[in-house]
Amino acid sequence: MKIDPRIALIQQIPLFSSLSPGALSSLATRLIERSYTNETVLFTEGERGDRFYIIEAGQVAIIKAMGSNDERLIGIRGAGEFIGEMSLLNRDGVRTATARVRQPARLLEMTRSDFDALLSQEPTIAYEMLQVLSNRLRVAHNESIRDLMEKNRQLQIAYNELQAAQEQIIAKTVLDRELEQAREIQESLLPGKIPTLPGFDIGASMVPARTVGGDLYDVISLDPDRLAVIIGDVSGKAMPAALFMAQTTSLLRAEAAHDPSPERVLDRVNQHLLAANSQGMFVTLIYGVLHRQSREFCVIRAGHEFPLFRSPKGELSHVAGVGGPLIGLFPHPILVPQPIELPPGSTLLLYTDGVNEARDPEGNFFSLEDPEVAALLEGPATAQNLCDTLARRVLDHQGGAPQADDITLLAIKSR
Repeated sequence: MKIDPRIALIQQIPLFSSLSPGALSSLATRLIERSYTNETVLFTEGERGDRFYIIEAGQVAIIKAMGSNDERLIGIRGAGEFIGEMSLLNRDGVRTATARVRQPARLLEMTRSDFDALLSQEPTIAYEMLQVLSNRLRVAHNESIRDLMEKNRQLQIAYNELQAAQEQIIAKTVLDRELEQAREIQESLLPGKIPTLPGFDIGASMVPARTVGGDLYDVISLDPDRLAVIIGDVSGKAMPAALFMAQTTSLLRAEAAHDPSPERVLDRVNQHLLAANSQGMFVTLIYGVLHRQSREFCVIRAGHEFPLFRSPKGELSHVAGVGGPLIGLFPHPILVPQPIELPPGSTLLLYTDGVNEARDPEGNFFSLEDPEVAALLEGPATAQNLCDTLARRVLDHQGGAPQADDITLLAIKSR
């Protein structure tokens, strides 16, 4: 019996190879064939979509943040592969990337209603799609880790060259220039603009003790309702601490994008650091996920300073909790998450030990329980102004003495 050429073509596509003859015949009537020229944008990241495409011939590039400084090629999809499925699987139907034709392509187009009908008729096809999506996520995750490790390798090379330059007095100008470049690289790892979350005001300030330092902070948008908030302090000083800080920051971002759960993020970052930590360095961390709707900050404190909490009634207290051990030293740390409620009018202050261990000329520590600090936390200033003002207060407290440690503050004000 002669097979319909269109059905034979669809059957060659791996996603549909296991469909029954009846499903193939039905699918052949639903799919619409379309042709596109090179550089055609099929859909754009962030827009809502109701179409799913199977590539019959040609190539399509999948791109994140197209047209920005952060533009990145996620992958090239070719004949037999499918694209646009995430907008059909996501409840909000939002496209998670941009698709642009790389080579003139013929695509088979399927609407959302036809896609749902196909899944109802042949539910096993969902397993085929999940397997493909799982492989894509694994490949993308591994590539991200490799890219970040390569950047850290380049930083290590720059550091080795810097050490060689230090041995030559005549290379002082080169040394100063390299240090400045390292500072710029380190600053580029900090968030250029802190993401916003309705109902909250977030600010941060950092003052390194040297040209480069070992403190870190980050605020990562996970979705419209959640932010990952991070602060940390690497052991040691200067370039070794800066390199470890860069590695830790890169790993945190990669793992948060893969799975934002505080326990799993810190566990995987710990494993990565253990595998490439011959110097026995470590980092104290606070990693938490801030939820807009519940106003809950689900946090893990890994050997870091206790956060300072100001209640809506003006009461100051340090948030005590179980927490966990330092990151980078132990193979199987017990990491216990802790929910912190942030009702409207409250403020949470995260900081590194360069704040509470700063000394004045008489040897007195800077006190976060000082009435002036309490007044700052209670005042109408923005979270950013609060952090900037507190950083200046810490420097003034030292009375012009050399700064002993990096100063980093991060404030969350619940509006």
